[in-house]
Amino acid sequence: MTPPSEKICLYSGPLSMFGAKVEIGVLEKGLDFELVMVPFEMQRLYQPKHPEVLRINPKQQVPVLVHGALELFDSTQIFEYLEELQPEPALWPAGAAAKARARLLEHQSDEVYFPPIVRLMSLQDQWQDPAAVAAREASALYYLKMEGLLADRDYLAGAYSYADIAFYMAQLFGERMGAAMDEHTPRLLAWRERISRRPAVRKVAGAMAAYLQSQGRPLPAFLAALLPSP
Repeated sequence: MTPPSEKICLYSGPLSMFGAKVEIGVLEKGLDFELVMVPFEMQRLYQPKHPEVLRINPKQQVPVLVHGALELFDSTQIFEYLEELQPEPALWPAGAAAKARARLLEHQSDEVYFPPIVRLMSLQDQWQDPAAVAAREASALYYLKMEGLLADRDYLAGAYSYADIAFYMAQLFGERMGAAMDEHTPRLLAWRERISRRPAVRKVAGAMAAYLQSQGRPLPAFLAALLPSP
């Protein structure tokens, strides 16, 4: 635990995939922290920008993490800091090669899987647009690759890790945007259910589901199941 005088402050947003990644990581580590949700509306998005986010992150995006004099942005960089700050429970596997593979998976979730999902966000009313079709095809191929990884393990990098957190949150957005997993990836569907049962994941994803519901947005079945009890 961090001492009270050194409480972590995490700036995130109600629909920030990258902020949710970090929040899950902080919760999994059992660290004391304050969560600050920056201004966000469906139409205006992140306007006005939070002054601390503007000051700390040149990209003007969440997540931003402040811990004493340390100020960080970028979810992957924050993961690395959390692992050094609180080594147990470990969220990277032991060993240089295993850790490198897990880090690559975490990176691929953000930089290989997620960009086609971002393209789908602007094509929700253009389902047959070639760009939308290509984005869904890219997602399906990525799912098959992850399905193969799970042939002999419960989690993407062996033990539960930041790689699982990153892909779970990215795929949550993929599911919402129409890039759904199906019967072709039964191990991956079971993996998602396994991750959904983790208290930290359920808390963060459940809060996101509640926000989406409050805005009248449809929820995939697996996400609706995480809504907090009334």
